[in-house]
Amino acid sequence: MRDKIFDIIRRRYVAFTPEEEVRQNTIQILINDFSYPKTRFSVEGQINVGNTIRRYDIVVMNKDRKPFMLIECKAKDVKLDENVISQATSYNITLNAPYVLITNNLTTVILHKINNEYFQEQEIPQIT
Repeated sequence: MRDKIFDIIRRRYVAFTPEEEVRQNTIQILINDFSYPKTRFSVEGQINVGNTIRRYDIVVMNKDRKPFMLIECKAKDVKLDENVISQATSYNITLNAPYVLITNNLTTVILHKINNEYFQEQEIPQIT
């Protein structure tokens, strides 16, 4: 088993964990299949959620460099339940991205935030 994987966004090798495998696969899909520009990604940044500092997995910025999509990656054996969805949407209180994508690469949930309510989408949105 390999112990490192190259992150094309951070431009360095990082520890190969089950969650990192999902993160890197998600980045590749968005770049290769949906034409998201590599320069619009931020990986593992810090945000304040209430009084706590948290780390998001991925944020994709729009052309104006504002958050477009918050992405929460979980290992393949993690079920995408209400707790995982609540975690991602709580991070989005700070970021206020119009889209939240939650994935373990087996299941993907896409939420569209409209007027502080979330609606589930079926398709990955085209980046603006």
